[in-house]
Amino acid sequence: MDYAIIVAGGKGLRMGGDLPKQFLPIAGKPVLMHTIERFHSYSADLRIILVLPREQQDFWRELCQEHQFPLPSDNPQESFYQLVDGGATRYHSSMNGLAAIPQDADGVVGIHDGVRPFVSVEVIDRCYQTAHEEYACIPVLPVTDTLRYIDQHGSGKNVQRSDYRIVQTPQVFDIQLLKQAFAQSSQGTADPETAFTDDASVVEALGCQISMVEGNRENIKITTPFDLQLAEVLMRKGH
Repeated sequence: MDYAIIVAGGKGLRMGGDLPKQFLPIAGKPVLMHTIERFHSYSADLRIILVLPREQQDFWRELCQEHQFPLPSDNPQESFYQLVDGGATRYHSSMNGLAAIPQDADGVVGIHDGVRPFVSVEVIDRCYQTAHEEYACIPVLPVTDTLRYIDQHGSGKNVQRSDYRIVQTPQVFDIQLLKQAFAQSSQGTADPETAFTDDASVVEALGCQISMVEGNRENIKITTPFDLQLAEVLMRKGH
């Protein structure tokens, strides 16, 4: 059995408003609903776990009723997704989502940003298939802009962009490998939120190699008003 953990804990501060960014509408429907639907489109058998701050869950249920979107269930057999409380940080939210998966589960699990509604089904499939074969996989894109390294004194120099990749989600892992990685990191790291930049870095701390597959340019993370405008354009173009 394969799983997807969709993490949505944003407060919308960079949007400049009170509404958390995962609830902002694109084409009349909240961002988060588009994201969940994308994973359900990939596979109706995928067990989806939505990680959402407890204080946002009642509002989410209201939105579900308003948009005639399926309500979550504590029993994943009753709905195509279940709802789990978010943690104090992104790291802890991923851990909470992972804890909702049975301890002896087989298969792979993807962790995805709730505000990335335009990941393509093809990219999801590439990530899941590669993780089944190689245990850990992330989608990446080449860097097209010039990059400049800035040191602690404010000095800088350009670096070879061919040495770098832009990392997206979903980041997909063997379930047992990811459980082991989070168990070890939570016990041995004083501040895991600053020690690990993403879920792949937690797995890398075990000494595991991360495979990379090609992502898709439309798979933007919606964090600013400009991103929201771009999302409307992408939606109109059928992405």
